[in-house]
Order: sequence, then structure tokens, then C-alpha cells
Amino acid sequence: MSFAALPLHAALIQRLAQLNYQQPTPIQLQAIPGIIEGKDVMAGAQTGTGKTAAFALPLIHRWLQHNEQPKSPQVLVLAPTRELAQQVNASFEQYAQGTELKTIALTGGNSQQAQAEQLRLGIDIVIATPGRLLDHLRKRTISFDGLKTLVLDEADRMLDMGFQDEITDVLKRLPAQRQTLLFTATVDERMSRFGRRLLRSPQVIEIAPRNTTAAMIHERIYNVDPNKKTALLCHLIKQEGWQQTVVFSRKRQDADKVAKQMQQAGIHAEAFHADLTQSARESVLAQFRRGEITALIATDVAARGLDIDALNYVVNMELPFRGEDYVHRIGRTGRAGNEGHAITLLSVDDEPLLIKLEALLDRRLPQQWYPGFEPDLTQVAPTTRKTKRGALKQQARKKALAKHRR
Repeated sequence: MSFAALPLHAALIQRLAQLNYQQPTPIQLQAIPGIIEGKDVMAGAQTGTGKTAAFALPLIHRWLQHNEQPKSPQVLVLAPTRELAQQVNASFEQYAQGTELKTIALTGGNSQQAQAEQLRLGIDIVIATPGRLLDHLRKRTISFDGLKTLVLDEADRMLDMGFQDEITDVLKRLPAQRQTLLFTATVDERMSRFGRRLLRSPQVIEIAPRNTTAAMIHERIYNVDPNKKTALLCHLIKQEGWQQTVVFSRKRQDADKVAKQMQQAGIHAEAFHADLTQSARESVLAQFRRGEITALIATDVAARGLDIDALNYVVNMELPFRGEDYVHRIGRTGRAGNEGHAITLLSVDDEPLLIKLEALLDRRLPQQWYPGFEPDLTQVAPTTRKTKRGALKQQARKKALAKHRR
């Protein structure tokens, strides 16, 4: 099916043809008609499935139909990070090119006064992080009296980052009569409970089973000693000629350390985390997109909003504590039907996390040794009451039973 088969404005169909968008993705096929009809929507879709266009296109369509001079914003999109808010804003601008649609990204790290000046001139669509939006609401530099649609993008991550109080505060300041669209990586019980408080008879869309990874992602786990991980990573990048590689590290200090070690090995690597200034993060990201930086060493929070085309390699320096974060991490590659590779460097102290991850995914992940970087087999994984294999297997059985009952 082509985009022309969807009930979208002719100007949008023409613009999509210019962008060489040929066929809508499953999330776009299911979400666009319902959003145009004014339905509330709860959609479970991973990054890279085309979810931004799934809500941006029908909202631009509605604006094109009415095309009124903005008195107050008609659409508010809440996003968890500055990067994601800016990327969503860029998508709206790209799809609406050639029209007079006015959008703005309200994020920290940019002049609040300059943002207020833009808002005074009239804005149709606001994309914002919760904290900066509340700054404007409290100073009364923005009003949502004419709001028609609220979008919560990556709602699960906003809750993970502790934004629930801020979201509640924002909701109190919005019209009760509105359309609400909630997009999340997975529609689990927590998000269902959250959605029930916000949505009215929503259309529920779930593109992939919960906690699954894309079929086009090839996963590899290399058993390696902790002190050899960076050396193995540098060897793989050089030997296999990787470009634009995102490397995940749990801690900001570790990201800085890995980036420095890779630079010393002759690889252009840069850290990407919340300790960097906004301008520094934007500069690093721009260089990475242009191919000037080979490896981006990122923390989970900083990388949540990353949207990079043709990202072929994702590397886990260690497994995340939450198995769901593994799914989010490797979902940065293998997107839009492209092939991707996810490599995990597994040391003996990560083995308890691997057991929990495999229980979550309900499958085994293949492990192997890399010649020249074989692990020291005399090392033993640290064991606590919570990480004993029997206890972890019991947790896995409980999760499996709970999943079966749903």
C-alpha cells in the first residue's frame, strides 16, 4: 500500500514523494487513520518503526485542512530528552516544508527568553521536554487554551526518568477535552495503567510482541575479560571497518574513560552523556552524523532520543541492569528493514544479568570467544543471594507464568 491510499492531504502526499517515502510502515498504517478521525491512541512501537511520522503526518494533515492563524498552540508533543524533542521538531519541519506551519522545540540549554519571543509571534505545534515546558507555563509565556491534541512520545522513558510529577503538573494546565496520543516502546501493565488515566476509549496498537528485538539484528556476545574490552572493541572497529558505531556504557565516567582509551588507539571516539553542555552534545551528534566521529560512547539516558540513519553497529560494553534497556539499546540498529549488528562484550561479572536477560527475551543469546582475546577461565562470577542461578531461574519462571496468564 502506498501513502496515497491513506486519507492524507494532497500536499503531504506530494511532500512524501519528494522525500522518497514509498510505503507506510505498520505503525503508520494503523495509527494515521485513527488519529485523523480524532481517536485517542496508545501505540507500542520501538524507535525506528516510523512512529514520529505516524503522529506527525495526521496532525499536519489536520492543520492543512483548517490552516488558521495560530492564537495558541493546537498540538503539544512531550518528549523525554532534548535530543528527541529537537529531532521530532525537525521531522515536523521536514514534512511541512513549503507550508506556513509554525513549530518550536522548547528544551533546556537554549535561551528561555528567545523561546518566549517566538511563542509571542504565534506557534501551531510545540514540542517540549517537561521541565522547560513547566518553566514557560509558570511564567505564563505560553497558553494551551486552544489545544486540540497532546502527544506523549516515549512515555515509558519519561516515567523511567522520573517525570511523572512534571507530566501530572502539565496535564492540570491543559484542556480536559482533547485528543491524547501515547507512544511507548512496549505496552506493558505499567503503561496500560498510566494510559487508563489519560485516554478515552483508545485505539491500542502493538507493533511487536513485548520485549522482542528486531529480526534484522544479528546479536553476538563475546566473552572477554574486563580489562580487555576496549582493546577488543578497537580491534573489531579496525578489523571489520565499522563506521558510525554507538557504544553503550552504564556510567558517565566509564564513557569518558572508554572514549579516551579509543582515542589513544587512533579511533575518533567521543563521549555522549548528560554531563556535557547542550551545545557540546549537539556538536558531537552533528559530527557523528556527518561521519567525522567513528564511535559515540553513550549512556542510556543520553542515547534514548538518538535517531541516526544507517546505524549498522551497536556495542554494549556491559549489559544494562534492566533487560528492557538491552532491547532499547540494540533497537538503534537494524531499522527500517536494514540489517544491523549488536555486539555485547560480556565479562564474568555480567553473567547474572545475562541469565535475567535471556529469561526476559525467552531465548538464549549465542556466546563466543574472539581469537587473541579469550577470557581467563579461572575467574568466577560474584555470587549473592539474588544472583544465584537457582534464584534467577525462579524469577524467570515467575515471569513466564505471569506472561502466560495475561
